[in-house]
Amino acid sequence: MYTHLEQRDSTRPPVSLGTLDRMKREGEKIAAITCYDASFAVLCDAADADVVLVGDSLGMILQGHSTTVPVTMDDIVYHCKAVARGNHRPFLMADLPFASYPTSEIALANSVRLMQEGNAAMVKLESGPSQLEIVEFLARHDIAVCAHLGLKPQSVHKTGGFRVQGREAEAARRMLEAAKSLESAGADIVLLECIPSELGKQITAALEVPVIGIGAGPDT
Repeated sequence: MYTHLEQRDSTRPPVSLGTLDRMKREGEKIAAITCYDASFAVLCDAADADVVLVGDSLGMILQGHSTTVPVTMDDIVYHCKAVARGNHRPFLMADLPFASYPTSEIALANSVRLMQEGNAAMVKLESGPSQLEIVEFLARHDIAVCAHLGLKPQSVHKTGGFRVQGREAEAARRMLEAAKSLESAGADIVLLECIPSELGKQITAALEVPVIGIGAGPDT
């Protein structure tokens, strides 16, 4: 029962950011899934997942919180280490949790922790116009960045709950422009959560970088 980590198929090359870029160019679907421990990472690997995300959703799924806000950097680093031990092929991404990127310098320091201690290949941050400078700063320091748009669970107290974003025409326009701006700032992937499928399709078509959708329609 303790041999599951030895049963991984280590003959296939790991997924890189270049792999994901090629998949986007060729119209190939990218399979991404959240993961919190080594055993599940082995299953994700065996299921041919392309990306695994150590998400701050662990606060709600594992810790019993009603939001992701209580999740700390130490929590993410701990679970990222565990996932990395079971992971081989999928590209490993980790969340920057609530209040861990108030400035560019703090965002960089915490991103370095996730990469050096947690073995993450990319960091994800809930993004918008206010985070453009941070994304650009991280990109200049060779940090691979995923920009998260749409429903942003860390902002749930401000936005009033977990609800679909971008339904109104003006909100959709702003999100599309934000996605383009974040790509220009250096975001390597854009993640869209809980938005209308047509908007997900528009944003995916407008960007050159890979787009991952969570409840954002079949075209992401």
